[in-house]
Amino acid sequence: MPPSRFPIPQGTLDMLILQILSLEPAHGYGIAQRLEQISRSVVQVNQGSLYPALHRLEQKGWLQAEWKQSETGREAKFYSLTPAGLAQLAVERDSWAKLSGAVQLIFDEGAAQ
Repeated sequence: MPPSRFPIPQGTLDMLILQILSLEPAHGYGIAQRLEQISRSVVQVNQGSLYPALHRLEQKGWLQAEWKQSETGREAKFYSLTPAGLAQLAVERDSWAKLSGAVQLIFDEGAAQ
């Protein structure tokens, strides 16, 4: 039975996109596939969320894009991290680690009672 799917918490998609692109440049469909693959199908992003997020990250200067031929032979916009995007990913990772650690402490306290 496949894992259940649930909405990505607000503000998380940008961080996940930055993380995927820290591995290698990719086009939008490739980013969505990689997120689904790595998360074992728990994280599934639709185009209506993904492409606006990519555009927003590009406008912030965290991504750069160039048109290249994809593995299917079609032209696709490939995204990669800029130095500012790499720095932002470090900030996002740190914030996420602090938040998830604090949430775990709260859950642990509740389980202890």
